[in-house]
Amino acid sequence: MTWEEFCELHIPEPRVVRVQALTGSGAYGDEYADPADVAPCVVDDTTRRVVAQTQDAEGGEAVSSTTVFAPMATVAPPGSLVTLPWTGRTARVLAVSVMEDHGLGLPEHVELSLE
Repeated sequence: MTWEEFCELHIPEPRVVRVQALTGSGAYGDEYADPADVAPCVVDDTTRRVVAQTQDAEGGEAVSSTTVFAPMATVAPPGSLVTLPWTGRTARVLAVSVMEDHGLGLPEHVELSLE
């Protein structure tokens, strides 16, 4: 089952989020790709601790206030910006988890942990 099929069958009101993928850093700060709408998504406003990527690649613990479950093709590396649908709040991606089906027929998706 694909993520899109799962959402169609089980999520009454999937959301659309806007993602600006981090592409690098320049002389004037972080650089981002053009905004892209990503759907269908599930947005969970549950606060939890996550391991966030840091500049030294060792990682550090951070508090995530929102998790977005999105299609597998979503491009949003840590540091990307995500605008949430109903509040318009823009938050930075702290961590990304790829959820594969491992041959079980589960819906593959990515989890974006937002600050």
